[in-house]
Amino acid sequence: MNNRKFILPAFVLVVLVQLYVPAKMILDSEDILKSGVEYKFQTAPVDPYDPFRGKYITLQYKENTIRVPEDTNWKKGDWVYVTLMKDNDDYAKLLDVSKEAPNHTADYLKVRVNFIADNILYIHYPFDRFYMEESKALEAERIYRGSSRDQQQKSYALVMIRNGEAIIKDVMIDEVPIRELVKEALENKGE
Repeated sequence: MNNRKFILPAFVLVVLVQLYVPAKMILDSEDILKSGVEYKFQTAPVDPYDPFRGKYITLQYKENTIRVPEDTNWKKGDWVYVTLMKDNDDYAKLLDVSKEAPNHTADYLKVRVNFIADNILYIHYPFDRFYMEESKALEAERIYRGSSRDQQQKSYALVMIRNGEAIIKDVMIDEVPIRELVKEALENKGE
């Protein structure tokens, strides 16, 4: 009898926690999209032998290295903070890296150390996948791979950043959102 008093409140608490966690994640992402600073991350060609992975486009970025002093103790997998700036073409550039979050700017990202060689720190961005509707993802991957190999086309991820967190807003190819290019390509194929 005593256990019954606690079962219903415990059940209600578990349900509320399960609703709260995803709701908080969604609200945090929406907040970054609404109030974050917009950065363009120029994309790099993706390994053509890497198989298509599902409902997303695999992204790689040109700006993924920063020079560090010889005496730094960086290890693969470490979390670090990179401070960002915009270059003359409005693309994101890495300005500085540290093991502590900077307190002088909100324009920074929490990233992982991929590896270090010759005082060059290679980073792994937390936004290397752009998810799409499954029926459109394969065509999007085809379009993106074609654009990343074509030196004449400019492709970049439009990323919103706030206090170390980032959300991909869109992937752009020659200033056109990839969703529009996919829609046009599928219409031309009659799908």
